[in-house]
Amino acid sequence: MRDQLAEIRRGAEELIPEEEFEARWREAEKNGRPLRIKAGFDPTAPDLHLGHTVLLNKMRAFQDFGHEVIFLIGDFTGMIGDPTGKNVTRKPLTPEEVTENARTYEAQIYKVLDPDRTRLEFNSRWVNELTPSDFVKLAASHTVARMLERDDFHKRYTSGQAIAIHEFLYPLIQGYDSVALEADVELGGTDQKFNLLVGRHLQHVYGQRPQLVLTMPLLEGLDGVNKMSKSMDNYVGIDEPPDEQFGKLMSISDDLMWRYFQLLSFEPIATIEGYKREVAEGANPRDIKFRLARELVARFHGDAAARKAQEAFVARFQRGALPDEMPEETVEAGPEGIPIAALLKAAGLTKSNGEGMRLVKQGAVRVEQDRVEDPTKTLAAGSSYIVQVGKRRIARVTVV
Repeated sequence: MRDQLAEIRRGAEELIPEEEFEARWREAEKNGRPLRIKAGFDPTAPDLHLGHTVLLNKMRAFQDFGHEVIFLIGDFTGMIGDPTGKNVTRKPLTPEEVTENARTYEAQIYKVLDPDRTRLEFNSRWVNELTPSDFVKLAASHTVARMLERDDFHKRYTSGQAIAIHEFLYPLIQGYDSVALEADVELGGTDQKFNLLVGRHLQHVYGQRPQLVLTMPLLEGLDGVNKMSKSMDNYVGIDEPPDEQFGKLMSISDDLMWRYFQLLSFEPIATIEGYKREVAEGANPRDIKFRLARELVARFHGDAAARKAQEAFVARFQRGALPDEMPEETVEAGPEGIPIAALLKAAGLTKSNGEGMRLVKQGAVRVEQDRVEDPTKTLAAGSSYIVQVGKRRIARVTVV
């Protein structure tokens, strides 16, 4: 049991209350009743990325130790919009958007979770059954002052930003989900702590034993600074092609690699500590990073695809080979051609002319595998060029 609890605690930010966790685990074993583990996901976007799998991995660990896992799709709460971390009222999703996104979630989660041991639920099933009286009782369980203890609500209130009444319903409904499911443990990111504690409170109000709360840190994206998200373009999507996943994972810093091992890898803690010793004794961190990238790509695409992705990465970046397939872009030039910085932006290889100029000066831009050293260089119309920016951005660009 000690080893199991150590694995559950691995990477966790908080267990609330810590002193009850081991006792509840022992009680479940003694009574032969698995703990009921809940984690909710609002279908706000169609694709999941590695940041989402931090919770999925923890759910899988609970499954492997024999506990019941509930993957809750917040199709009702998704139409409200989670106000967590927002400085303005979030635009609600339409029922059609929620349904479509939820469908893609179902297809993706089983790359981590065991489908035979996963209970899939939609919170509209019970929320739609609540009467107006039920909603009044639910709303009466919390005060406005308590809601304003939430950091995001407090900041908006004190700065004069609007808070819509329906946003106060979000944590209440998320908390009521725990009542409806009679959850023993709820998992969530550190940014969800307030909502998770509302679930504990509501279970007490409704005469249930309050759930335990386990919070996980928010995974940093490829930049090592910001939370992984599509909007920051620092993410690894779990449905991305194997070569893309492998290349992105190899681009992370050596320090961030250990964070990814802790939160994303299924390797035992002792094995990861062994990797750290190897590096301390002189092993190249790149070789350890290969193991991480192989493991994660194999999880979503299989061992053969992971092996080929590594081979392609080595051929491309260590031997200078070009990929067999690459994006093809067409850009328009003036009579005197197109400046290299403008070409990079028009081809989608950089976000701005300024970024292109900076990367040329840093020696990060190649045309036909030759390094571009002149930031004023122009490319003539009527030809195609293989253009590379750094190690991962490459395209065949036709100038017309």
